[in-house]
Amino acid sequence: MLVLTVIQGPDKDRRFELPDHEPQQIGRSSESLPLTDRTISRRHAELTPDEGRWYIRDLKSSNGTFVNGVRVTDSRMLRPGDQVRAGGTLIVFGEDPKRRTPGRTQKLRPVGRGEMEVALEHAVPSNDDSVIMSSPEPSQAAQFQLNVIYDLLNLIGNVRDRQELVERVMEVVFEHFDADRGFVLLNDEPGNEPQPVVVRRRHDNVTGRINKDAGAPIPYSRTIVQYVMRRGMGVLTSNAMTDQRFASGDSVQGYHIRSAMCVPIKYKDRLYGVLHLDSQVANYTYTEDQLALLTAIGVQTGLAIANMRLIEQRLRAERLAAVGQTVASLSHSIKNILQGMRGGADVVELGLRKGNTPVVKSGWDIVSRNLERIYELTMNMLAFSKQRKPELEMTNLNPLMDEVVALMGTQYEHKRVALIADLAENMPPLPLDGGGIHQAVVNLLSNALDACAEDKGAVTLSTDFDDATDEVVITIRDNGEGMSPATRRRLFQPFHSTKGLKGTGLGLVVTKKVVEEHGGRIEVESKAGEGTTFTIRLPIAIGAAPSSADTHGPGVVSN
Repeated sequence: MLVLTVIQGPDKDRRFELPDHEPQQIGRSSESLPLTDRTISRRHAELTPDEGRWYIRDLKSSNGTFVNGVRVTDSRMLRPGDQVRAGGTLIVFGEDPKRRTPGRTQKLRPVGRGEMEVALEHAVPSNDDSVIMSSPEPSQAAQFQLNVIYDLLNLIGNVRDRQELVERVMEVVFEHFDADRGFVLLNDEPGNEPQPVVVRRRHDNVTGRINKDAGAPIPYSRTIVQYVMRRGMGVLTSNAMTDQRFASGDSVQGYHIRSAMCVPIKYKDRLYGVLHLDSQVANYTYTEDQLALLTAIGVQTGLAIANMRLIEQRLRAERLAAVGQTVASLSHSIKNILQGMRGGADVVELGLRKGNTPVVKSGWDIVSRNLERIYELTMNMLAFSKQRKPELEMTNLNPLMDEVVALMGTQYEHKRVALIADLAENMPPLPLDGGGIHQAVVNLLSNALDACAEDKGAVTLSTDFDDATDEVVITIRDNGEGMSPATRRRLFQPFHSTKGLKGTGLGLVVTKKVVEEHGGRIEVESKAGEGTTFTIRLPIAIGAAPSSADTHGPGVVSN
């Protein structure tokens, strides 16, 4: 006579004999197969005999009925050894538990990745208490494995942090594998003992990272982990407590580990760690197909970790190259300024030695100009490197622009270039970081002055209010030499300058950064020989200005 044996749940170890010709109902209100599990519906599933075969169908239960991990959607024939899950209860259908043939070893070779070959050791000792889950139908098994690999590849493609990767891999594993506990152990260097970084238990709601400072021991079997690390192959045991390979381990006996799977996380010859699952159910064991699937997950995880390391190495190399370029550019600019200061100091010394006041004054003018250049360079470096939110205050724009005109007036007079201020009346106050906008406009006026010819250049600084967009508009227009398309494309690149020894390549970058910190934008119109117009647009409403870390990319450039 066929029987149903409860191997997991509140009614564990109960046995129900199935009569040959009478349908039976599983449920909390069933008279023939009553169960006390509150996650089971009152009328959960029905077993129907037909010419010596038994069929199961779900009775529209709340939590569904599963056979060998596959949800039952219509009538399905049961075979001895099949496992039926209803709510939190796991039931085995059949007479005698199946036994697995010991001592088989096979190779898993993913298509096109011969270097990822991983061995699976299926040496599972005979155990009278073990019930091996029957394999689903081939089409269902293929669909199940495809879903697991798809979920895994999808998360691998979207995760760039190693810790987050292994945490989410464990979530995928627990979603598709029936386990009491799961661990991921990783080593930072080849040959080191792997350390636990992720733990998951059945009763936990989420996967958690290991807190190494908590002091409590991490309950995983070092015997099994060391065995896998030493051999570099996945292993499956139906009862680790009686398995001669692991029975001597104190952790195996202490944690009552029954069925367990442990697979390497590796890529080529680099072993990064292991992925370990185990169950404490006495008469339950994983299958070879599950071991092969878990091993494939370990291989893909190893590939993802290896790829992350390559990306980290490339980023590190790019950062070093960027640092080298920055240092070289700054060193070049500072050297030019210091050379100017030294020349001015020599002129001052000559004038002092000869008692010639006009010579001293001309030398001091050189020193003063270079002091101003190094001050501007320092301020631009600080503004460029510091990520901050602007300190916004309601500010009248026109008085701020008057200060800028007064500051730049002397330089314009020295080159005999006209600086015209055309400031609109009745401008509304707006949220500004006064110091930042002041620096941005000074940078643009300085560039405009350098672009204009001596004696016949003219620069106009104007302000206006755009009713259509509720924006304040600041415009700096010059009649200078203009820019070529190639120059415009590189306009906002750090350390790119067309001024030769005079430029640092940071002024426009800092200006764009300041404007975007205010939630505004900067636009450029320029043609070679026809001058250049820079337009700054600032919103008048206080909103969530973006972080400076988000303000990347070029400004808006027009012909």
